[in-house]
Amino acid sequence: MKAIYLKPILLLLVLLGTHDLFAQAPADDKYNRKDTMITMRDGIKLFTVIYTPKDKHGKLPFLITRTPYGVAKSRSPERNSYTRDLAEDGYIFVSQDIRGRYRSEGAFEMQRFSRDKSKPNSIDESSDTYDTVDWLLRNVPDNNGKAGMYGISYDGWTALIGATDPHPAIKAVSEQATPSDMFLGDDFHHNGAFRLSYGFEYAFMEEASKTDTLYQFGTYDTYDWYLKLGPLSNVNKKYFHNKLPSWNDFTKHPNYDSFWQKQAMKFRLDHPRIAIQHVAGWWDQEDFYGPQKAYEVLEKQDKNNQNYIVIGPWNHGGWAGGNGDKLGNIKFGTNTGVTFRKDVQARWFAYYLKDKGDGKFAEAITFQTGSNEWKNYNKWPPAESKIKNIYFHSNGKLSFTAPTTAEKEADSYVSDPAKPVPYRPRPIEETYGPGSRWFTWLTEDQRFVDNRPDVLSWQTDTLTSDVTITGNILAKLYASTTGSDADWIVKLIDVYPAEYKKELKMSGYEFMIANDVFRGRFRNSFEKPEPITPGKVELYTIDLHGTNHVFKKGHRIMVQVQSTWFPIIDRNPQKYVPNIFEAKESDYIPATQKVYHTVKFASAIALPVVE
Repeated sequence: MKAIYLKPILLLLVLLGTHDLFAQAPADDKYNRKDTMITMRDGIKLFTVIYTPKDKHGKLPFLITRTPYGVAKSRSPERNSYTRDLAEDGYIFVSQDIRGRYRSEGAFEMQRFSRDKSKPNSIDESSDTYDTVDWLLRNVPDNNGKAGMYGISYDGWTALIGATDPHPAIKAVSEQATPSDMFLGDDFHHNGAFRLSYGFEYAFMEEASKTDTLYQFGTYDTYDWYLKLGPLSNVNKKYFHNKLPSWNDFTKHPNYDSFWQKQAMKFRLDHPRIAIQHVAGWWDQEDFYGPQKAYEVLEKQDKNNQNYIVIGPWNHGGWAGGNGDKLGNIKFGTNTGVTFRKDVQARWFAYYLKDKGDGKFAEAITFQTGSNEWKNYNKWPPAESKIKNIYFHSNGKLSFTAPTTAEKEADSYVSDPAKPVPYRPRPIEETYGPGSRWFTWLTEDQRFVDNRPDVLSWQTDTLTSDVTITGNILAKLYASTTGSDADWIVKLIDVYPAEYKKELKMSGYEFMIANDVFRGRFRNSFEKPEPITPGKVELYTIDLHGTNHVFKKGHRIMVQVQSTWFPIIDRNPQKYVPNIFEAKESDYIPATQKVYHTVKFASAIALPVVE
């Protein structure tokens, strides 16, 4: 959920220029700056930075971002790649510390619950947004009476929350990489599996003090640190001592109870009240689920065509800076970030806040990887996609043909919590620490686990023609375990030719297109977990989310399955305990996992194929 890098490292400023950490702005800025405190309805004052053009022509709209990451050292908007195109067009830019963070008063609450509207002075992020806009309209001269909101990650979340009960002046919101559900698919859990390294480090960073603070591990490779940590109960016992509210909430709410549901967007959103643009990156390492789910929820009640989605080949916030012509080792052949900022974001706000342009925006704008082309659709997922199963077979084969009775029934491996599979090649640096490769790990070559006995792989023969998948991917895994709980990680991979003449160093590269983890105890209900019956074959349906990708002729399609992904996902004890945060060391046991591919138990990936 962190959209920027943080001090003292001062890296990744390209991600979110609004939060740059440089010193005072140069005198030749094109915008004047004013710092002020804006009083909310309950008397709390929020620190706010306002930039107005020195050379303005006519009345201008507001563009507002609200953040927990600090705005005091922000730069003039024309100096930030994220806002440069907007700044050249002319807006009044407003950035604000949300309550309890940096220079704002009040108490900070992670993803603050919605207020009780029956209480006159009750507050939430939506009311703070409303009060801010109301103040701006009355106190900032030469405004045109319109406002828009934008932001990435937590700032995208505050933008979307601001749209749930918007001030009448707010006309459009571009939420970018918002989290939507912290138990089912965003920063802190995926399908109930706890995101250990991110949850630990982010909770400390946001709550150990009023400003961002890095945890001092004392070691570069955090894989070792987290393994030596032992059971999750040791976190409070040895390190946090019950002082961090978010970590305490993790431990108290191991299931999808009302705590998580009240935070989730599907319980907060009903219909679009204003124009909303959802922005996501195919390889967002933090909040890929969020904007897709927010779009999906609002689309069900979008009677006035106000709900749109944009998805590009980016990591978390990667559209905000740089060319966007590559991510990690993967090249796209075009400047996707520039295209977004100039042709999508700038046009969007110009239309809704300045009445410029024709307003003809595609319902869905997505970048198709493999072909490396932008595509427009009138709905998402597109109607032309047809679900086609690609099946697991014995001998590591993957095929669109269903299994037969002549085949071996299953493949197996031993999953040992004492020797978990790393989620990316070691060393695994601290998430926001020096030299961290966190930002591109989803595009890294998956060959680093090819020879592990606790990772299964299936792949097709070399493709004789392109295979295009556009839409949502679903894994249907028939599996059993000798334990009473298990995690299932499924990865869909594009395998490059053994000799890739276009770029030899990419020969044989295993490029992960889609992936996710599912905690087995939640197979029937996220609210009420159940032990797994040892040895029983069960169906695990795992949402691998949306994609738009072409597996090119000469490539192969691969699927990998494993049961540990450490330390991004905590180790499942594999022995059922009511609350994994209270598990003992003795609860962690090895288990034999079987993945079936028979006529009756035909494990497969449901692909949205476009013929």
